[in-house]
Amino acid sequence: MSDSFDPLILHRIQFAANISFHILFPTITIALAWVLVFFKWRFARTQDAKWMDAYFFWVKVFALTFALGVVSGITMSFQFGTNWPGFMNTVGNIAGPLLAYEVMTAFFLEASFLGVMLFGLQRVGHRWHTVATLLVALGTSLSAFWILALNSWMQTPAGFEMRPNEAGLMVAHVTDWWAVIFNPSFPYRMSHMMMACFVTVAFLLTGISAYRWLRGDRAASVLATLRTGVVMAAVLVPAQIVLGDLHGLNTFKHQPAKLAAMEGIWETQRGAPAVIFGIPDEKARENKYEISIPKLASLYLTHELDGEVKGLNDFKGVHPPVAPVFWGFRVMVGTGMLMLAVGWLAVWQQRKGGQIKPWLGRVMVGMTFSGWVATLAGWYVTEIGRQPWLVTGVLTTKQAAASIPTPMLAGTLALYIVVYLMLLVSYISVLFYLARKAGSGETKASTQLAGSTA
Repeated sequence: MSDSFDPLILHRIQFAANISFHILFPTITIALAWVLVFFKWRFARTQDAKWMDAYFFWVKVFALTFALGVVSGITMSFQFGTNWPGFMNTVGNIAGPLLAYEVMTAFFLEASFLGVMLFGLQRVGHRWHTVATLLVALGTSLSAFWILALNSWMQTPAGFEMRPNEAGLMVAHVTDWWAVIFNPSFPYRMSHMMMACFVTVAFLLTGISAYRWLRGDRAASVLATLRTGVVMAAVLVPAQIVLGDLHGLNTFKHQPAKLAAMEGIWETQRGAPAVIFGIPDEKARENKYEISIPKLASLYLTHELDGEVKGLNDFKGVHPPVAPVFWGFRVMVGTGMLMLAVGWLAVWQQRKGGQIKPWLGRVMVGMTFSGWVATLAGWYVTEIGRQPWLVTGVLTTKQAAASIPTPMLAGTLALYIVVYLMLLVSYISVLFYLARKAGSGETKASTQLAGSTA
């Protein structure tokens, strides 16, 4: 392998491949667990078997997704030691406990009650089975809480001080755990990510249900699930836009270099335009073929038409690579706008008990995993936008990287990508296989089971 390959870039690509694959599955399990609680609650209120039919189908999806999330998460955690030893050496006093809290609270809670949730309905009855499902849902949300607390601290560190250890290395020590966990960006990142999970699941529900509906499966559970997903999408996408705006204002305050890259603004200026389209050119320090709306960026970032917005040139080269952050932000926003249009159109078509049009059903199938697209784009904005820092103002990515030969990095990266692509294709194939296999026999089986354990 040629020495021209930058080992640091390979480190970053390898970790990005791992986390990109891993994050797909928690975005589903975090919200889908709560949807399963909703299905159980609706059955308890109505005794309508369609809700148990929906539960039995989607709990299979949850189990498959949870398994892949756990396996990929373990692989990712190994890389803290193999690829980024400087991270734990410098901030392990903070990162270590937060990761341990996630295991001791969230993962243990999920693992303890997952078996009851998947296999225990006939043994414990509906009431305790619902409790188990609720505890699994709480566990998935707790997991997100601790992981996002750590990630947010890396973005906007607080509640610590740097002191030398016995070897003379400057190490982070906690002075206030409350400030560490509830750091300046945590509330915004937590709410934005949680909402992203629910929007992702909304379109997963609509996509798989529309696929079954287009294939002639008119079971009541299919229509109920489709309706649930459509309503979730129509309500939650606008809420996500509001939360995203609040998160953007927090980024404007605490991470102005990232915000400038997102907006494609090079010069500090008042009345900054919103760049709708452009091709960032870091060498020329400008956007080629720029299309922008005058003063709009200042308006939504400062709430003043002539508000000042810092440009990238103010950061003397210590800013993230502009193009991936700029385009990642636009992919996220563009996907969100498409989700909003589809969600509202589906609600309009279903008004007064109507059904969606076949063409819209096909659009929904095509957008089954649109939540993944928006989430990954947003995650790239968040993580690439922090560069060159691994922990803002404390530790650079270069300082944390391990010294691993380039051929070994390139080889393991290739293996990761091949395995992950195979697993991803298999996962999506199995979901649609389950959708094709689900049919009229489902209703009879769930009704019998519901009656025997009521």
